[in-house]
Amino acid sequence: MDKGGRLVATRGLSRREFLDSAARWGVLLGGAGLALSAPRLLRDEALWPSDAWAAEIPPDLLATAPVGRFWISASAAASACGTCHTPAELTRPKPRRHPPAVKCQLCAHGCVLGEGERGRCRARANVRGEMRSLVYGRPIAEHVDPIEKKPFFHFLPGSEAYSLATAGCPLSCRFCQNWTISQARPEDYAVPYCPPGAMAGRARGRGAPVIAFTYNEPTVFAEYLIDIARSAKPLGIRSALVSCGFMTEAPLAEMLGVLDAVKIDLKGFSPEFYRKVSGAELEPVLRSIRQVAKSGCHLELVNLVVPTLNDSEAMLTELSKWVAGELGPDVPVHFTRFHPDYQLLNLPPTPVATLERARAIAMAHGIRYAYVGNVPGHPGNNTYCPKCRKVCVERSGLFLTAMHLRSGRCPACGTAIPGVWT
Repeated sequence: MDKGGRLVATRGLSRREFLDSAARWGVLLGGAGLALSAPRLLRDEALWPSDAWAAEIPPDLLATAPVGRFWISASAAASACGTCHTPAELTRPKPRRHPPAVKCQLCAHGCVLGEGERGRCRARANVRGEMRSLVYGRPIAEHVDPIEKKPFFHFLPGSEAYSLATAGCPLSCRFCQNWTISQARPEDYAVPYCPPGAMAGRARGRGAPVIAFTYNEPTVFAEYLIDIARSAKPLGIRSALVSCGFMTEAPLAEMLGVLDAVKIDLKGFSPEFYRKVSGAELEPVLRSIRQVAKSGCHLELVNLVVPTLNDSEAMLTELSKWVAGELGPDVPVHFTRFHPDYQLLNLPPTPVATLERARAIAMAHGIRYAYVGNVPGHPGNNTYCPKCRKVCVERSGLFLTAMHLRSGRCPACGTAIPGVWT
């Protein structure tokens, strides 16, 4: 993706090859039970070069693209130039002429977009001086998953979650397993408009007690997320966010007002790792994690342990020390096995011994609920009482196999196990 927010080919793929690959992946994902809408080609690439692809917003998409929130225009920012300009830019001689630009305040990239330009997420665009959401009401993937797949281990174990995604993501993680969704543009998939109330109704129709916003980065459809969660609450359906945590404070605060649980991927504990592997920064993610923890919303963390990139003892130690020191000992942390995907096909799966070492480091620094993820049947899938070490919740991979808690307490010694159990 270039600085203008354009989606560029990876590993030498043309745009047509990318979409053909997405179609093949859609078949595979559909066979696994994931409903993924079919991609479409809007123009022949031989006639429409990549710049035209990037600039054009299809009329049918624009017709249902509402004005988003969490942005500011150049005209509105006249008395607060620091909102859009760096201190160095503000030292330049006046007058400064402002094109019809808008600054997105949704994620930490803070994209400043001229007329017709899209943000790095590809899901938001400046249309005649207004920030439009190109993904509102346009879910491209829906499926009912076990809540443990998100993963949530201390939030309604054994429940089903009606899971949904749109296109787009502010990050460009080289290991993304959902890259055909997260790195796509909204028009790459032909989908009918689905209003928030109808989406909540779909979850109720499937008997799911939870709606999970997942697969891509749900921050890019924050307005849709908020409206769905508000529609779901009167139906007795709770809402959960599965996020990279790369949002700003205001939209996160509004999302927390309607969410019941948040899982954030803490992808590593190095700014360099975030920049090189995910195209982002670490500090905004840490800020978001702190904000969720202070809000009282249920929080869990995941660290995908990638061989040679974020699996050093030093990095795992610093991550564990930060979590224990900033959040306390009771936030569940999942150390999850990496499998080769997207642009990191050259790396091997994470050795189980590395995950066990990560879990041991976390527990040595006071984290009471550290888990081994993506290794079905491993003892590290289970929840243990931190006092007597009795198994309180048993799991095999993504499935609950036995619940021993009694009113949220250890059945042996009565110690309270933090979580949302009913």
